[in-house]
Amino acid sequence: MTAFAIARTALLRLFRDRSNLFFVFVFPIALVLIIGAQFGGGFEPIIGVTGVDGDPLAGDVVDLLDADYGIREFDDSDAAVLAVERGYVSAVMVFPDDLSAEALAGRDPQIGFITQPDSSGQAIRAAAESALNRAIGPTAAAVAVSQSQGVSLEQAELLVEGAASAIADVDVETRTTGDALFADLGQFDLGASSQLVLFVFLTGLVGSAALIQSRQLGVTRRMLSTTASARTVIFGEVLGRWGVAVFQGIYILIVTLVAFRVDWGDPIGALMIVLCFGLVGASAAMLFGAVFKNDQQAGGISVVAALGLAALGGSMVPVEIFSSSMQSIARITPHYWANDAFAELVRRDGSVVDILPHLGVLAAYSIVLLTVAIWRLQKVITR
Repeated sequence: MTAFAIARTALLRLFRDRSNLFFVFVFPIALVLIIGAQFGGGFEPIIGVTGVDGDPLAGDVVDLLDADYGIREFDDSDAAVLAVERGYVSAVMVFPDDLSAEALAGRDPQIGFITQPDSSGQAIRAAAESALNRAIGPTAAAVAVSQSQGVSLEQAELLVEGAASAIADVDVETRTTGDALFADLGQFDLGASSQLVLFVFLTGLVGSAALIQSRQLGVTRRMLSTTASARTVIFGEVLGRWGVAVFQGIYILIVTLVAFRVDWGDPIGALMIVLCFGLVGASAAMLFGAVFKNDQQAGGISVVAALGLAALGGSMVPVEIFSSSMQSIARITPHYWANDAFAELVRRDGSVVDILPHLGVLAAYSIVLLTVAIWRLQKVITR
């Protein structure tokens, strides 16, 4: 029996276990979709509006907002509120029927604003208030001048326009400093890479239970009774665990690329990360399979360890928003180096050369874990 035959058997066991079909094929893609839909960039918030027809000031406000937001008109406020509740729009502005008349009379018009109680809704409210002030400001200023100076509204409007022209002649220079952490990312780009790292390691590490089952069921003993040596059996098991992890990584790469248009940067670099990080997961699985005595113990601890390392290494929350001390701690995890390698490719337009240090660290993790695992496994399977 060759090592490749053992690896092939490990892959077949992956597909024959129906519970794996959900966690390997469905769950990772579903999480990418959910995270991208809730927190991803690259999409335009939509503001609903009612009472715009026939009112010039309301039309001006909508035109100003249309530059940065999508606009959707509703016939009545009830339908608009329902759209906010169901998440079809981010917020709704309810304009009164007499907005222009109220502004020309010098009164403060009452405009309804409906949104979810979150930070995005507050940001949209600030933008809506700014657009409202810009649209109604000249009219309000003309009314104030007309009342204070005793001139007609038309004359007051000319005075306001002249003042506005003088202000417009002032040169304003704007400078942007610093770099945006997640600029120019697609809606699903950030979540896809982090979930790939999480699930490749999780799937690889949980494979330690299958390694223990092989020993408990006597499969390993029967393999050793053939011409296969202990080294051949161990090498085959390593290939099997590695093949499962790499298969899932490539699957996530392809599906997210096709379904969500995720930008993975340099394809060779992305593949190298999957290969190296998959080997880290396989090596950790071999170590767990050599240390623990039963598959229930190995499976439970594997899930906890994989999720804990993923959280610490930036697969659940981007490591860039960690404190400096937590970022230093995150560097001890292989997840940090895999996530940072993907960040180099996706967010910084890096190449394979740029991620060579990351690949080197992942290779070092694999060598250390695999060396200890092989030493332990040789004792366990030949006992």
